[in-house]
Amino acid sequence: MRYSLIEILMGAIVLSVAIGFLSIGMQSVNSNQKVGYNISLIFGSSAGLKNGDNVKISGINVGKITSLDLNLEDYNAKVDVKLNENIKIPDDSSARITSSSLLGGNFIDIIPGGSDTYIKPNDTIYDTSDPVSFTDMLGKVIYSGNKK
Repeated sequence: MRYSLIEILMGAIVLSVAIGFLSIGMQSVNSNQKVGYNISLIFGSSAGLKNGDNVKISGINVGKITSLDLNLEDYNAKVDVKLNENIKIPDDSSARITSSSLLGGNFIDIIPGGSDTYIKPNDTIYDTSDPVSFTDMLGKVIYSGNKK
């Protein structure tokens, strides 16, 4: 079976493009694995959070959620996050789950405290606030309007 020069060149070009896409994909995967440290946060409800969701301080991304688990002792949600290594969080900080829009897209918002000591790797933030759901708020508004 004989192949023409054009077929061989086209095959080489397609193969080169495929290798290029693979190398770019591998670089983006490796860039997502930033160096940092892990902490945990305890919430009454994980409220639609998922692995990979952002952790923010003042609207700036400072980390990602790495896992969500149910604590079987107190039935709270334990959320593990990886923070960027240059981020230092005062140990009296609090956290809340916030929605980025009405259509969803939750993230964790850390509210820094004023302490001079900082959270260490593998520490836990217990001072957290659960989100208020839109449907709960709407129900309260509707039912409060019916009282006379």
